[in-house]
Amino acid sequence: MGKRLLVQRRGRGGSVFRSPGWKHVGSAEYRAFKKEEVYGGVISGTVVELLHDPGRGYPLARIKFEDGIEMLMVAPEGLSVGQKIYYGAEAPIKVGNILPIGKIPEGTMVCNVEIRPGDGGKLARSSGTYVTVLAHRENKTLIQLPSKKVKEVISQARATVGIVAGGGRVEKPLLKAGKKHHLSKTRSFKYPIVRGKAMGAYAHPAGGGHHPKGLTPVPRNAPPGQKVGHIAPKRTGRKRGGQK
Repeated sequence: MGKRLLVQRRGRGGSVFRSPGWKHVGSAEYRAFKKEEVYGGVISGTVVELLHDPGRGYPLARIKFEDGIEMLMVAPEGLSVGQKIYYGAEAPIKVGNILPIGKIPEGTMVCNVEIRPGDGGKLARSSGTYVTVLAHRENKTLIQLPSKKVKEVISQARATVGIVAGGGRVEKPLLKAGKKHHLSKTRSFKYPIVRGKAMGAYAHPAGGGHHPKGLTPVPRNAPPGQKVGHIAPKRTGRKRGGQK
């Protein structure tokens, strides 16, 4: 009798594979979208505390605004407890301030950029990453993503001035398996992962035998268990200059 593959167990969605959300501090999103705060005016807030959130590679900042509203935000590099931050279209261009991206000068490095106004922030949220504002035209703003891809967003989308804190995190080696084990426990990925060809024939389609063998490609819509080994290339053809 065979054994259930890892992809089959993951697809079933047991408790082992669920993200440990009870350990997390909360969602890092901008406060509720209000037109008057984005199209004009400014409101100030104070950094109450900087928090470590298990499962994230960057710290969170708890902000309390003068109208009593609190929010968690992605902490940019250089933010400190007690610092004043400003939110709105008339906010100064300073690290930690939140503005519509259309009001931010070209060449500025920003993070936690919204794709659509009001979505809370989607782009450049990993530690040490940033988005560069390239140009403004009409109601759109051109930005360069960390992948160097150029994207167009609506100018009313909000962004935080600065680079996400925690840069250089991946440069420190884990050194021992226990560190990787505890890291996997704070996130929803399984460790260790064993290669299929290292297993026995009963445990995996690629297992068994002492001679290397390749598996024939399977369709994209194959069920978990059949869809193992070499699937298909992500793209075909030769990359030409200038194409991303």
